[in-house]
Amino acid sequence: MNRVLQGDSKKRGLRSRLRSKMTPAENRLWLRLRARQFHSLKFRRQHGIGPYIVDFYCSEKAVVIEVDGDVHGVADRMVRDQEREKALRSLGLRIIRYTNDDIMDNVEGVLADLSRRLLSGSTSPHPSLQRRGTEVPKD
Repeated sequence: MNRVLQGDSKKRGLRSRLRSKMTPAENRLWLRLRARQFHSLKFRRQHGIGPYIVDFYCSEKAVVIEVDGDVHGVADRMVRDQEREKALRSLGLRIIRYTNDDIMDNVEGVLADLSRRLLSGSTSPHPSLQRRGTEVPKD
C-alpha cells in the first residue's frame, strides 16, 4: 500500500510521551505485537497519521488498532471517534477497536479475534470473543 498521510510533525513530542506512558492495556497488547511477533507483521505504536495519533498501526495490512477506555463511551467522545474513523477510512485504512477490559481480561481472545479479522479482511467485531475460562456453547 502507498504511504499513508504522514503524521503532524508538531505532534512528534506528544507521540513520544504517549509511547513512554502507555496504558496497561496498550502495553499488554504491544508486548504481543512488537518485533514482528504477531504473524510477522510490523506494528507501530502511537503512530501519527495526519492530525491523528493512533494506538497501533500496521502499514502492511492498512490497519489501525484502537484500545478504548471508558472515556470512549461518552456521547461527545463517540461522535469525535466516528469523525476520526471516517477520516482514517477515507485514507483506505481499516479500524479495529478493543476495550481495555478485553485486553486486560482476555488478551489471548483478542489476539485470536485480531488474527481472524486480519486474515479474513473483516473489521466487524467477532460476536463470540471467548472469555478466558468460559466455554462456547455447542450447537
